[in-house]
Amino acid sequence: MIDAIQSLIVVAILASTLISGSLLAPYVVRVLTGTPTRLDRLLDPFESAVYRLIGADPKMTMGWREYLFAVIFLNVAQMAIAFAILVGQGVLPLNPQGFPGLSWDLAFNTVVSFGTNTNLQHYAGETALSYFSQMTAIQFLQFTSAATGVCVMVAMVRGLRPGSAHLGNFYVDFVRVLTRILLPLCAVAALVLVALGVPQTIGGYVTVKTVEGATQELLVGPVASLVSIMQIGTNGGGYFGANSAYPFQNPTPVTDVLEIYLMLLLPTTLIFTFGELIGKKKETRPILIGSYGLLAIDLAVAFLGSIPAVGPGIETRFGGFFSTLWTVITTASTTGSLNASLAGINPLGILSAYMGMLVQATPGGIGVGVMYMLMYVVITVFVVGLMTGRTPEYLGAKITARDVKLVMVAFLVHPIAILVPTLAAFATKAVDAIPGFSSLPTSVAFTQVLYEFTSSAANNGSDFLGAAANTPFFNFATAVVMFVGRFVPIAILLALAGSMIGRKRVAEQSLRTDGAAFSFVLIGSILLLVVLTFLPFLILGPLLAYFQGLVNFVG
Repeated sequence: MIDAIQSLIVVAILASTLISGSLLAPYVVRVLTGTPTRLDRLLDPFESAVYRLIGADPKMTMGWREYLFAVIFLNVAQMAIAFAILVGQGVLPLNPQGFPGLSWDLAFNTVVSFGTNTNLQHYAGETALSYFSQMTAIQFLQFTSAATGVCVMVAMVRGLRPGSAHLGNFYVDFVRVLTRILLPLCAVAALVLVALGVPQTIGGYVTVKTVEGATQELLVGPVASLVSIMQIGTNGGGYFGANSAYPFQNPTPVTDVLEIYLMLLLPTTLIFTFGELIGKKKETRPILIGSYGLLAIDLAVAFLGSIPAVGPGIETRFGGFFSTLWTVITTASTTGSLNASLAGINPLGILSAYMGMLVQATPGGIGVGVMYMLMYVVITVFVVGLMTGRTPEYLGAKITARDVKLVMVAFLVHPIAILVPTLAAFATKAVDAIPGFSSLPTSVAFTQVLYEFTSSAANNGSDFLGAAANTPFFNFATAVVMFVGRFVPIAILLALAGSMIGRKRVAEQSLRTDGAAFSFVLIGSILLLVVLTFLPFLILGPLLAYFQGLVNFVG
Protein backbone atom coordinates (compact mmCIF):
# COMPACT_ATOMS: atom_id res chain seq x y z
CA MET A 1 0.00 0.00 0.00
CA ILE A 2 1.06 3.63 -0.35
CA ASP A 3 1.07 6.37 2.27
CA ALA A 4 -0.58 9.80 2.18
CA ILE A 5 2.41 11.61 0.65
CA GLN A 6 2.75 9.05 -2.12
CA SER A 7 -0.98 9.31 -2.81
CA LEU A 8 -0.61 13.09 -3.14
CA ILE A 9 2.23 12.59 -5.63
CA VAL A 10 0.02 10.37 -7.79
CA VAL A 11 -2.84 12.86 -7.61
CA ALA A 12 -0.53 15.77 -8.41
CA ILE A 13 0.91 14.04 -11.50
CA LEU A 14 -2.50 13.05 -12.84
CA ALA A 15 -4.06 16.45 -12.06
CA SER A 16 -1.22 18.36 -13.73
CA THR A 17 -1.55 16.12 -16.79
CA LEU A 18 -5.30 16.75 -17.04
CA ILE A 19 -4.87 20.51 -16.63
CA SER A 20 -2.03 20.65 -19.17
CA GLY A 21 -3.98 18.50 -21.61
CA SER A 22 -7.05 20.73 -21.43
CA LEU A 23 -4.92 23.84 -21.98
CA LEU A 24 -2.90 22.38 -24.86
CA ALA A 25 -5.88 20.87 -26.70
CA PRO A 26 -7.17 24.13 -28.31
CA TYR A 27 -3.75 24.70 -29.90
CA VAL A 28 -3.65 21.11 -31.19
CA VAL A 29 -7.12 21.59 -32.68
CA ARG A 30 -5.94 24.72 -34.52
CA VAL A 31 -3.02 22.76 -35.94
CA LEU A 32 -5.18 19.83 -37.06
CA THR A 33 -7.88 22.02 -38.59
CA GLY A 34 -5.49 24.37 -40.40
CA THR A 35 -6.59 27.40 -38.39
CA PRO A 36 -4.05 30.23 -38.78
CA THR A 37 -1.52 30.59 -35.97
CA ARG A 38 1.49 32.80 -35.27
CA LEU A 39 3.79 30.04 -36.53
CA ASP A 40 2.39 30.20 -40.06
CA ARG A 41 4.76 32.89 -41.31
CA LEU A 42 7.73 30.81 -40.18
CA LEU A 43 6.54 27.31 -41.08
CA ASP A 44 4.31 27.70 -44.15
CA PRO A 45 7.23 28.15 -46.62
CA PHE A 46 9.05 25.14 -45.15
CA GLU A 47 5.95 22.93 -45.23
CA SER A 48 5.18 23.98 -48.81
CA ALA A 49 8.70 22.98 -49.82
CA VAL A 50 8.19 19.56 -48.20
CA TYR A 51 4.94 19.02 -50.13
CA ARG A 52 6.71 19.88 -53.39
CA LEU A 53 9.60 17.56 -52.53
CA ILE A 54 7.39 14.54 -51.90
CA GLY A 55 4.96 15.40 -54.68
CA ALA A 56 1.93 15.78 -52.41
CA ASP A 57 -0.98 18.07 -53.17
CA PRO A 58 -1.94 19.72 -49.86
CA LYS A 59 -5.39 20.61 -51.23
CA MET A 60 -6.29 17.01 -52.08
CA THR A 61 -8.73 15.19 -49.78
CA MET A 62 -8.69 11.46 -49.11
CA GLY A 63 -11.17 8.69 -48.45
CA TRP A 64 -10.26 6.01 -45.95
CA ARG A 65 -8.53 3.77 -48.51
CA GLU A 66 -6.33 6.59 -49.84
CA TYR A 67 -5.53 7.72 -46.31
CA LEU A 68 -4.60 4.18 -45.23
CA PHE A 69 -2.43 3.62 -48.31
CA ALA A 70 -0.53 6.83 -47.61
CA VAL A 71 -0.01 5.79 -43.97
CA ILE A 72 1.38 2.36 -44.82
CA PHE A 73 3.41 3.52 -47.82
CA LEU A 74 5.17 6.31 -45.94
CA ASN A 75 5.83 4.21 -42.84
CA VAL A 76 7.22 1.24 -44.78
CA ALA A 77 9.46 3.58 -46.80
CA GLN A 78 10.80 5.10 -43.59
CA MET A 79 11.49 1.65 -42.16
CA ALA A 80 13.45 0.75 -45.29
CA ILE A 81 15.65 3.83 -44.92
CA ALA A 82 16.25 3.09 -41.23
CA PHE A 83 17.07 -0.55 -42.05
CA ALA A 84 19.80 0.55 -44.47
CA ILE A 85 21.26 2.85 -41.80
CA LEU A 86 21.35 0.16 -39.10
CA VAL A 87 22.85 -2.52 -41.34
CA GLY A 88 25.42 -0.11 -42.77
CA GLN A 89 26.27 1.91 -39.65
CA GLY A 90 29.82 0.51 -39.64
CA VAL A 91 30.75 2.64 -42.66
CA LEU A 92 28.59 5.66 -41.80
CA PRO A 93 29.76 8.80 -39.93
CA LEU A 94 29.37 9.66 -36.22
CA ASN A 95 30.51 6.24 -35.07
CA PRO A 96 33.43 7.00 -32.74
CA GLN A 97 33.05 3.64 -30.99
CA GLY A 98 33.37 1.77 -34.29
CA PHE A 99 30.22 -0.32 -33.88
CA PRO A 100 29.55 -2.72 -36.79
CA GLY A 101 26.22 -2.91 -38.58
CA LEU A 102 23.40 -4.91 -37.03
CA SER A 103 22.48 -8.37 -38.29
CA TRP A 104 19.60 -8.39 -40.76
CA ASP A 105 17.13 -10.00 -38.36
CA LEU A 106 17.93 -7.61 -35.50
CA ALA A 107 17.83 -4.60 -37.87
CA PHE A 108 14.49 -5.82 -39.28
CA ASN A 109 13.06 -6.21 -35.78
CA THR A 110 14.35 -2.79 -34.72
CA VAL A 111 12.95 -0.80 -37.65
CA VAL A 112 9.54 -2.48 -37.41
CA SER A 113 9.62 -1.89 -33.65
CA PHE A 114 10.35 1.83 -33.89
CA GLY A 115 8.28 2.31 -37.04
CA THR A 116 5.19 0.96 -35.28
CA ASN A 117 5.68 3.12 -32.16
CA THR A 118 6.49 -0.06 -30.18
CA ASN A 119 10.20 0.44 -29.48
CA LEU A 120 10.83 -3.11 -28.30
CA GLN A 121 14.60 -3.36 -27.95
CA HIS A 122 16.48 -6.61 -28.52
CA TYR A 123 19.74 -4.70 -28.25
CA ALA A 124 21.55 -2.43 -25.79
CA GLY A 125 21.88 0.93 -27.53
CA GLU A 126 25.04 2.05 -25.75
CA THR A 127 26.97 -1.02 -26.98
CA ALA A 128 25.35 -1.57 -30.37
CA LEU A 129 24.33 1.71 -32.04
CA SER A 130 26.39 4.63 -33.29
CA TYR A 131 25.47 8.25 -32.67
CA PHE A 132 24.34 8.45 -36.30
CA SER A 133 22.02 5.45 -35.90
CA GLN A 134 20.57 6.79 -32.65
CA MET A 135 19.90 10.24 -34.10
CA THR A 136 18.60 9.16 -37.51
CA ALA A 137 17.18 5.64 -37.61
CA ILE A 138 15.96 5.60 -34.01
CA GLN A 139 14.90 9.19 -33.25
CA PHE A 140 13.65 9.66 -36.82
CA LEU A 141 11.21 6.75 -36.49
CA GLN A 142 10.18 7.86 -33.01
CA PHE A 143 9.01 11.17 -34.44
CA THR A 144 7.33 9.73 -37.53
CA SER A 145 5.55 6.86 -35.75
CA ALA A 146 4.21 9.25 -33.11
CA ALA A 147 3.01 11.65 -35.82
CA THR A 148 1.30 8.76 -37.60
CA GLY A 149 -0.64 7.93 -34.43
CA VAL A 150 -1.99 11.47 -34.20
CA CYS A 151 -2.86 11.51 -37.90
CA VAL A 152 -4.90 8.30 -37.91
CA MET A 153 -6.74 9.43 -34.79
CA VAL A 154 -7.76 12.75 -36.31
CA ALA A 155 -8.73 11.00 -39.55
CA MET A 156 -11.04 8.66 -37.63
CA VAL A 157 -12.57 11.59 -35.75
CA ARG A 158 -13.23 13.40 -39.04
CA GLY A 159 -15.13 10.35 -40.25
CA LEU A 160 -17.26 10.28 -37.09
CA ARG A 161 -17.91 14.03 -37.07
CA PRO A 162 -21.36 15.00 -38.36
CA GLY A 163 -21.16 16.68 -41.75
CA SER A 164 -17.71 15.38 -42.72
CA ALA A 165 -17.10 14.58 -46.39
CA HIS A 166 -13.59 13.08 -46.17
CA LEU A 167 -10.81 12.03 -43.77
CA GLY A 168 -8.44 14.85 -44.67
CA ASN A 169 -4.97 14.64 -46.23
CA PHE A 170 -2.46 12.37 -44.50
CA TYR A 171 0.61 14.19 -45.79
CA VAL A 172 -0.65 17.57 -44.58
CA ASP A 173 -1.62 16.13 -41.19
CA PHE A 174 1.74 14.36 -40.91
CA VAL A 175 3.89 17.40 -41.67
CA ARG A 176 1.88 19.75 -39.45
CA VAL A 177 1.95 17.37 -36.48
CA LEU A 178 5.71 17.05 -36.81
CA THR A 179 6.54 20.73 -37.25
CA ARG A 180 3.93 22.35 -35.02
CA ILE A 181 3.37 19.85 -32.20
CA LEU A 182 6.08 17.23 -31.73
CA LEU A 183 9.21 19.22 -32.59
CA PRO A 184 8.37 22.27 -30.42
CA LEU A 185 7.31 20.16 -27.43
CA CYS A 186 10.37 17.92 -27.69
CA ALA A 187 12.74 20.88 -28.03
CA VAL A 188 11.44 22.38 -24.79
CA ALA A 189 11.49 19.01 -22.99
CA ALA A 190 15.04 18.27 -24.16
CA LEU A 191 16.31 21.63 -22.85
CA VAL A 192 14.67 20.97 -19.48
CA LEU A 193 16.19 17.49 -19.33
CA VAL A 194 19.65 18.85 -20.13
CA ALA A 195 19.24 21.40 -17.32
CA LEU A 196 18.33 18.54 -14.99
CA GLY A 197 21.48 16.55 -15.83
CA VAL A 198 20.66 14.40 -18.87
CA PRO A 199 23.60 14.49 -21.35
CA GLN A 200 23.32 15.74 -24.93
CA THR A 201 26.62 15.38 -26.83
CA ILE A 202 28.24 13.71 -29.83
CA GLY A 203 31.75 14.03 -28.46
CA GLY A 204 32.24 10.31 -27.83
CA TYR A 205 32.39 8.28 -24.65
CA VAL A 206 34.50 9.79 -21.86
CA THR A 207 37.08 7.94 -19.78
CA VAL A 208 37.50 9.25 -16.24
CA LYS A 209 39.28 8.26 -13.04
CA THR A 210 37.21 7.19 -10.07
CA VAL A 211 37.93 8.24 -6.47
CA GLU A 212 39.58 4.84 -5.94
CA GLY A 213 41.99 5.52 -8.81
CA ALA A 214 40.43 3.13 -11.31
CA THR A 215 39.23 4.17 -14.76
CA GLN A 216 35.64 4.19 -15.91
CA GLU A 217 34.07 4.92 -19.29
CA LEU A 218 31.07 7.28 -19.20
CA LEU A 219 28.60 6.25 -21.89
CA VAL A 220 27.25 9.61 -23.01
CA GLY A 221 25.64 10.80 -26.22
CA PRO A 222 22.62 12.65 -27.63
CA VAL A 223 20.44 11.29 -24.82
CA ALA A 224 18.16 14.23 -23.88
CA SER A 225 16.76 14.67 -27.39
CA LEU A 226 15.92 10.98 -27.59
CA VAL A 227 14.35 10.88 -24.12
CA SER A 228 12.07 13.81 -24.94
CA ILE A 229 10.50 12.17 -28.00
CA MET A 230 10.51 8.70 -26.47
CA GLN A 231 8.24 9.93 -23.67
CA ILE A 232 6.20 12.64 -25.42
CA GLY A 233 5.59 10.37 -28.43
CA THR A 234 4.78 7.35 -26.20
CA ASN A 235 7.65 5.53 -27.89
CA GLY A 236 9.56 4.17 -24.91
CA GLY A 237 12.73 3.07 -26.68
CA GLY A 238 15.68 4.34 -24.67
CA TYR A 239 19.19 5.39 -25.55
CA PHE A 240 20.51 2.75 -23.14
CA GLY A 241 19.59 -0.91 -22.80
CA ALA A 242 18.49 -0.28 -19.21
CA ASN A 243 16.23 2.51 -20.47
CA SER A 244 15.32 5.08 -17.79
CA ALA A 245 16.76 2.89 -15.06
CA TYR A 246 20.14 4.12 -16.35
CA PRO A 247 21.38 7.17 -14.39
CA PHE A 248 22.32 9.26 -17.45
CA GLN A 249 18.84 8.83 -18.92
CA ASN A 250 16.95 9.45 -15.68
CA PRO A 251 19.35 10.93 -13.11
CA THR A 252 17.08 12.15 -10.28
CA PRO A 253 13.59 11.81 -8.78
CA VAL A 254 12.75 15.13 -10.47
CA THR A 255 13.49 13.74 -13.94
CA ASP A 256 11.60 10.60 -12.96
CA VAL A 257 8.42 12.54 -12.22
CA LEU A 258 8.91 14.71 -15.33
CA GLU A 259 9.20 11.68 -17.59
CA ILE A 260 6.05 10.13 -16.09
CA TYR A 261 4.23 13.40 -16.77
CA LEU A 262 5.50 13.54 -20.37
CA MET A 263 4.21 10.01 -21.05
CA LEU A 264 0.65 11.06 -20.22
CA LEU A 265 0.70 14.56 -21.72
CA LEU A 266 -0.25 14.07 -25.38
CA PRO A 267 -2.52 11.00 -24.96
CA THR A 268 -4.54 13.07 -22.46
CA THR A 269 -4.42 16.17 -24.66
CA LEU A 270 -5.86 14.21 -27.58
CA ILE A 271 -8.85 13.14 -25.49
CA PHE A 272 -9.76 16.82 -25.04
CA THR A 273 -8.91 17.38 -28.70
CA PHE A 274 -11.49 14.76 -29.71
CA GLY A 275 -14.34 16.69 -28.07
CA GLU A 276 -13.34 19.94 -29.74
CA LEU A 277 -12.89 18.37 -33.17
CA ILE A 278 -16.39 16.88 -33.24
CA GLY A 279 -17.90 20.06 -31.79
CA LYS A 280 -19.34 18.25 -28.77
CA LYS A 281 -17.07 18.75 -25.77
CA LYS A 282 -19.41 16.76 -23.52
CA GLU A 283 -18.56 13.62 -25.51
CA THR A 284 -15.07 13.90 -24.02
CA ARG A 285 -16.45 12.85 -20.63
CA PRO A 286 -16.91 9.10 -21.16
CA ILE A 287 -13.51 8.75 -22.84
CA LEU A 288 -11.79 10.76 -20.11
CA ILE A 289 -13.61 9.06 -17.22
CA GLY A 290 -13.18 5.67 -18.85
CA SER A 291 -9.46 6.13 -19.45
CA TYR A 292 -8.58 7.54 -16.05
CA GLY A 293 -11.09 5.33 -14.21
CA LEU A 294 -9.41 2.22 -15.60
CA LEU A 295 -5.99 3.73 -14.83
CA ALA A 296 -7.08 4.28 -11.21
CA ILE A 297 -8.12 0.62 -10.98
CA ASP A 298 -4.75 -0.49 -12.37
CA LEU A 299 -2.90 1.69 -9.85
CA ALA A 300 -5.01 0.35 -6.97
CA VAL A 301 -4.30 -3.26 -7.96
CA ALA A 302 -0.59 -2.63 -8.41
CA PHE A 303 -0.13 -0.93 -5.04
CA LEU A 304 -2.41 -3.44 -3.31
CA GLY A 305 0.06 -6.12 -4.26
CA SER A 306 3.11 -4.37 -2.83
CA ILE A 307 3.39 -6.71 0.15
CA PRO A 308 7.05 -7.21 1.08
CA ALA A 309 8.58 -10.52 -0.03
CA VAL A 310 5.54 -11.59 -2.08
CA GLY A 311 7.20 -10.52 -5.27
CA PRO A 312 10.78 -11.26 -6.32
CA GLY A 313 11.98 -7.95 -4.86
CA ILE A 314 11.92 -4.27 -5.79
CA GLU A 315 14.29 -1.86 -7.45
CA THR A 316 16.21 0.19 -4.90
CA ARG A 317 17.26 3.18 -7.02
CA PHE A 318 13.85 4.89 -7.07
CA GLY A 319 12.14 2.59 -4.61
CA GLY A 320 9.09 0.39 -4.90
CA PHE A 321 6.59 3.25 -5.13
CA PHE A 322 8.14 5.10 -8.08
CA SER A 323 9.08 1.86 -9.86
CA THR A 324 5.52 0.54 -9.59
CA LEU A 325 3.97 3.89 -10.55
CA TRP A 326 6.19 4.13 -13.62
CA THR A 327 5.39 0.55 -14.67
CA VAL A 328 1.63 1.16 -14.52
CA ILE A 329 1.82 4.53 -16.32
CA THR A 330 4.20 3.31 -19.03
CA THR A 331 1.88 0.44 -19.94
CA ALA A 332 -1.32 2.48 -19.54
CA SER A 333 0.05 4.95 -22.09
CA THR A 334 1.62 2.08 -24.11
CA THR A 335 4.94 3.92 -23.90
CA GLY A 336 7.03 0.98 -22.74
CA SER A 337 9.92 2.86 -21.14
CA LEU A 338 11.19 1.45 -17.84
CA ASN A 339 12.84 2.91 -14.75
CA ALA A 340 13.27 -0.50 -13.12
CA SER A 341 13.63 -4.13 -14.07
CA LEU A 342 10.24 -5.77 -14.55
CA ALA A 343 11.64 -8.80 -12.73
CA GLY A 344 11.65 -6.66 -9.59
CA ILE A 345 7.99 -5.67 -9.80
CA ASN A 346 5.37 -7.48 -7.73
CA PRO A 347 3.19 -9.88 -9.78
CA LEU A 348 0.09 -7.73 -9.22
CA GLY A 349 2.06 -4.79 -10.59
CA ILE A 350 2.77 -6.94 -13.65
CA LEU A 351 -0.94 -7.81 -13.81
CA SER A 352 -1.76 -4.09 -13.90
CA ALA A 353 0.82 -3.66 -16.65
CA TYR A 354 -0.89 -6.40 -18.63
CA MET A 355 -4.27 -4.67 -18.23
CA GLY A 356 -2.87 -1.40 -19.55
CA MET A 357 -1.53 -3.16 -22.64
CA LEU A 358 -4.63 -5.28 -23.21
CA VAL A 359 -7.04 -2.34 -22.95
CA GLN A 360 -4.70 0.10 -24.80
CA ALA A 361 -6.87 3.09 -23.91
CA THR A 362 -5.95 4.11 -20.35
CA PRO A 363 -5.24 6.61 -21.95
CA GLY A 364 -3.30 4.53 -24.48
CA GLY A 365 -0.67 5.51 -27.01
CA ILE A 366 -0.51 8.85 -28.75
CA GLY A 367 -3.57 9.03 -31.01
CA VAL A 368 -4.37 5.32 -31.12
CA GLY A 369 -5.50 5.36 -27.48
CA VAL A 370 -8.48 7.54 -28.43
CA MET A 371 -9.17 5.26 -31.41
CA TYR A 372 -9.34 2.19 -29.19
CA MET A 373 -11.60 3.97 -26.69
CA LEU A 374 -13.94 4.90 -29.55
CA MET A 375 -13.92 1.23 -30.54
CA TYR A 376 -15.06 0.31 -27.02
CA VAL A 377 -17.69 3.05 -27.12
CA VAL A 378 -19.20 1.58 -30.30
CA ILE A 379 -19.29 -1.90 -28.73
CA THR A 380 -20.87 -0.54 -25.53
CA VAL A 381 -23.49 1.50 -27.39
CA PHE A 382 -24.49 -1.55 -29.41
CA VAL A 383 -24.75 -3.84 -26.36
CA VAL A 384 -26.65 -1.29 -24.27
CA GLY A 385 -29.00 -0.65 -27.19
CA LEU A 386 -29.77 -4.38 -27.44
CA MET A 387 -30.33 -4.68 -23.68
CA THR A 388 -32.65 -1.66 -23.43
CA GLY A 389 -34.44 -1.99 -26.73
CA ARG A 390 -33.12 1.32 -28.04
CA THR A 391 -31.60 2.06 -31.40
CA PRO A 392 -27.79 2.00 -30.99
CA GLU A 393 -26.53 5.45 -32.04
CA TYR A 394 -23.34 7.38 -31.52
CA LEU A 395 -22.81 11.03 -32.41
CA GLY A 396 -26.24 10.94 -34.02
CA ALA A 397 -25.40 8.08 -36.40
CA LYS A 398 -27.00 4.66 -36.22
CA ILE A 399 -24.57 1.86 -35.36
CA THR A 400 -25.06 -0.96 -37.84
CA ALA A 401 -24.23 -4.65 -37.63
CA ARG A 402 -21.32 -4.06 -40.02
CA ASP A 403 -19.89 -1.42 -37.68
CA VAL A 404 -19.95 -3.87 -34.78
CA LYS A 405 -18.34 -6.59 -36.88
CA LEU A 406 -15.53 -4.20 -37.80
CA VAL A 407 -14.78 -3.16 -34.22
CA MET A 408 -14.94 -6.76 -32.97
CA VAL A 409 -12.44 -7.84 -35.62
CA ALA A 410 -10.20 -4.93 -34.57
CA PHE A 411 -10.44 -6.11 -30.96
CA LEU A 412 -9.80 -9.79 -31.79
CA VAL A 413 -6.63 -9.02 -33.74
CA HIS A 414 -4.70 -8.68 -30.49
CA PRO A 415 -5.68 -11.94 -28.76
CA ILE A 416 -4.73 -13.83 -31.91
CA ALA A 417 -1.48 -11.89 -32.39
CA ILE A 418 -0.54 -12.51 -28.74
CA LEU A 419 -1.57 -16.10 -28.09
CA VAL A 420 -0.53 -17.83 -31.35
CA PRO A 421 3.18 -16.81 -31.20
CA THR A 422 3.27 -17.39 -27.42
CA LEU A 423 2.22 -21.00 -27.93
CA ALA A 424 4.58 -21.31 -30.89
CA ALA A 425 7.51 -20.11 -28.79
CA PHE A 426 6.99 -22.97 -26.34
CA ALA A 427 5.92 -25.58 -28.90
CA THR A 428 9.02 -25.02 -31.06
CA LYS A 429 11.27 -24.74 -27.97
CA ALA A 430 12.41 -21.32 -29.21
CA VAL A 431 12.44 -20.24 -25.55
CA ASP A 432 15.37 -22.60 -24.90
CA ALA A 433 17.65 -20.18 -26.81
CA ILE A 434 17.13 -17.52 -24.11
CA PRO A 435 19.97 -17.66 -21.55
CA GLY A 436 18.82 -18.93 -18.13
CA PHE A 437 15.21 -19.30 -19.21
CA SER A 438 14.95 -23.01 -18.41
CA SER A 439 15.72 -22.36 -14.73
CA LEU A 440 12.73 -20.04 -14.22
CA PRO A 441 9.57 -21.23 -12.41
CA THR A 442 6.83 -22.20 -14.87
CA SER A 443 4.53 -19.28 -13.98
CA VAL A 444 7.37 -16.77 -14.33
CA ALA A 445 8.54 -18.25 -17.65
CA PHE A 446 5.02 -18.14 -19.09
CA THR A 447 4.53 -14.59 -17.80
CA GLN A 448 7.68 -13.36 -19.52
CA VAL A 449 6.95 -14.89 -22.95
CA LEU A 450 3.28 -13.85 -22.86
CA TYR A 451 4.42 -10.35 -21.86
CA GLU A 452 6.86 -10.24 -24.79
CA PHE A 453 4.10 -10.76 -27.33
CA THR A 454 1.52 -8.73 -25.42
CA SER A 455 3.81 -5.69 -25.41
CA SER A 456 4.55 -6.29 -29.10
CA ALA A 457 0.89 -6.52 -30.12
CA ALA A 458 -0.02 -3.50 -28.00
CA ASN A 459 2.90 -1.52 -29.52
CA ASN A 460 4.18 -0.99 -25.99
CA GLY A 461 7.69 -2.41 -26.10
CA SER A 462 8.42 -2.92 -22.41
CA ASP A 463 9.61 -6.48 -21.87
CA PHE A 464 11.42 -8.85 -19.54
CA LEU A 465 13.77 -10.36 -22.08
CA GLY A 466 15.58 -7.38 -23.63
CA ALA A 467 18.73 -8.26 -25.56
CA ALA A 468 18.37 -11.89 -24.43
CA ALA A 469 15.58 -12.21 -27.00
CA ASN A 470 17.97 -11.35 -29.84
CA THR A 471 17.33 -14.66 -31.63
CA PRO A 472 16.01 -15.19 -35.16
CA PHE A 473 12.70 -16.58 -33.85
CA PHE A 474 11.93 -13.74 -31.44
CA ASN A 475 13.24 -11.05 -33.79
CA PHE A 476 11.04 -12.20 -36.65
CA ALA A 477 7.99 -13.25 -34.61
CA THR A 478 7.76 -10.04 -32.60
CA ALA A 479 8.32 -7.95 -35.75
CA VAL A 480 5.31 -9.60 -37.42
CA VAL A 481 3.21 -9.17 -34.27
CA MET A 482 4.18 -5.49 -33.96
CA PHE A 483 3.30 -4.75 -37.58
CA VAL A 484 -0.03 -6.59 -37.39
CA GLY A 485 -0.87 -5.09 -34.00
CA ARG A 486 -0.25 -1.59 -35.33
CA PHE A 487 -1.65 -1.43 -38.83
CA VAL A 488 -4.48 -3.99 -38.96
CA PRO A 489 -6.58 -2.27 -36.24
CA ILE A 490 -5.78 1.13 -37.76
CA ALA A 491 -7.00 -0.11 -41.16
CA ILE A 492 -10.22 -1.50 -39.68
CA LEU A 493 -11.00 1.61 -37.64
CA LEU A 494 -10.30 3.90 -40.61
CA ALA A 495 -12.71 1.74 -42.60
CA LEU A 496 -15.28 2.27 -39.85
CA ALA A 497 -14.72 6.03 -40.02
CA GLY A 498 -15.01 5.98 -43.78
CA SER A 499 -18.33 4.15 -43.60
CA MET A 500 -19.73 6.83 -41.25
CA ILE A 501 -19.20 9.63 -43.77
CA GLY A 502 -22.48 10.80 -45.20
CA ARG A 503 -24.53 8.64 -42.84
CA LYS A 504 -27.85 10.13 -41.79
CA ARG A 505 -27.75 11.75 -38.35
CA VAL A 506 -30.56 12.17 -35.84
CA ALA A 507 -31.06 15.40 -33.92
CA GLU A 508 -31.36 13.64 -30.57
CA GLN A 509 -30.01 10.22 -29.66
CA SER A 510 -32.15 7.66 -27.89
CA LEU A 511 -29.15 6.83 -25.68
CA ARG A 512 -27.05 9.55 -24.05
CA THR A 513 -23.32 8.89 -24.33
CA ASP A 514 -22.02 12.03 -22.64
CA GLY A 515 -23.00 11.36 -19.02
CA ALA A 516 -21.43 9.71 -15.99
CA ALA A 517 -23.80 6.73 -16.16
CA PHE A 518 -22.61 5.77 -19.65
CA SER A 519 -19.00 6.29 -18.53
CA PHE A 520 -19.32 3.67 -15.81
CA VAL A 521 -21.11 1.27 -18.13
CA LEU A 522 -18.22 1.80 -20.57
CA ILE A 523 -15.66 0.93 -17.88
CA GLY A 524 -17.60 -2.20 -16.96
CA SER A 525 -17.95 -3.37 -20.54
CA ILE A 526 -14.23 -2.88 -21.22
CA LEU A 527 -13.25 -4.83 -18.10
CA LEU A 528 -15.71 -7.60 -18.92
CA LEU A 529 -14.54 -7.87 -22.53
CA VAL A 530 -10.83 -7.92 -21.68
CA VAL A 531 -11.14 -10.20 -18.64
CA LEU A 532 -13.26 -12.76 -20.46
CA THR A 533 -10.73 -12.85 -23.28
CA PHE A 534 -7.49 -13.04 -21.33
CA LEU A 535 -8.28 -14.24 -17.79
CA PRO A 536 -7.17 -17.88 -18.29
CA PHE A 537 -3.77 -16.75 -19.49
CA LEU A 538 -3.38 -14.15 -16.74
CA ILE A 539 -4.19 -16.88 -14.18
CA LEU A 540 -1.38 -19.06 -15.56
CA GLY A 541 1.03 -16.12 -15.41
CA PRO A 542 1.11 -13.20 -12.94
CA LEU A 543 -1.85 -14.33 -10.79
CA LEU A 544 -0.33 -17.77 -10.19
CA ALA A 545 3.05 -16.17 -9.42
CA TYR A 546 1.40 -13.82 -6.93
CA PHE A 547 -0.44 -16.51 -5.01
CA GLN A 548 2.64 -18.74 -4.98
CA GLY A 549 4.59 -15.85 -3.47
CA LEU A 550 1.80 -15.10 -1.01
CA VAL A 551 1.73 -18.71 0.19
CA ASN A 552 5.50 -18.65 0.69
CA PHE A 553 5.25 -15.32 2.53
CA VAL A 554 2.50 -16.50 4.88
CA GLY A 555 4.19 -19.83 5.40
